[in-house]
Amino acid sequence: MQLLDGKATSEQIKAEIAEQVALIKASGGKIPHLAAILVGNDGASETYVNSKVLDCAQVGFKSTLIRLEASVTEAELLARIDQLNKDPEIDGFIVQVPLPRHIDEIKVTLAIDPAKDVDGFSPTNVGKMTLGLPTFISATPNGVMELLRRYKVDTAGKHCVVVGRSNIVGTPMALLMSRNTHPGNATVTLVHSRTQNIAEICRAADILIVAIGRPHFLTADMVKQGAVVIDVGITRVPDDSRASGFRLAGDVDFEGIKHKCSFITPVPGGVGPMTRASLLQNTLKAQLLRAR
Repeated sequence: MQLLDGKATSEQIKAEIAEQVALIKASGGKIPHLAAILVGNDGASETYVNSKVLDCAQVGFKSTLIRLEASVTEAELLARIDQLNKDPEIDGFIVQVPLPRHIDEIKVTLAIDPAKDVDGFSPTNVGKMTLGLPTFISATPNGVMELLRRYKVDTAGKHCVVVGRSNIVGTPMALLMSRNTHPGNATVTLVHSRTQNIAEICRAADILIVAIGRPHFLTADMVKQGAVVIDVGITRVPDDSRASGFRLAGDVDFEGIKHKCSFITPVPGGVGPMTRASLLQNTLKAQLLRAR
């Protein structure tokens, strides 16, 4: 079993980005600038956005964090998005989800300029990704692909089962793994909560990418010997032994499965850091495109 170490790989990517930023700065170019809108005070979102701010500092980006009260109206949020769309200083920005229930996330996604949509969620960027055109690929699927690429995991001709069909992870993941690229060229099966015989389908997989949002959903009896297992899930579960009162759990029963895997990602330290690194890659790409 080889661990797919997202933390170490993301540090390598950030070092590469920092070198590019240093060259931009030395040539008098514009430093990449990432902005984030955080609505309300959700603990997980707060932690995640703060980590992104620290990542920006590490690679030499500028960053702006815009905090809005949970009571902000949809119109007020859309107005702030419009300001960022028009601000020439901002190369890319994200609106952290989840949003309060009174705000339509689809409207928010549609309001973001595709040229600044470094999360890769806009229909324009999703459509380009589907067609294999250059675009901003959703950060988590892109992070998974980068992890497979850097560890030289063989995916061509393999049976890949993606567990979960969300627009953020599962659906784009299935598309990327089926494309004529490396990684890619896999035969992909997409399963979800309504799929019958999930365990049987998973047992047939050479590569399992699990993003269903259920802690320890994938167990040893669902994995064949030698499979590659990518755990995208991360959930806070109660743990009285921790000072925080919780621990982070993935969608995969890591301890029960690791002995059967050729490669496996840990939680934390697997896909999560790669998602953040991909966001930085997209922001750098946005800046370079705008500088042309």
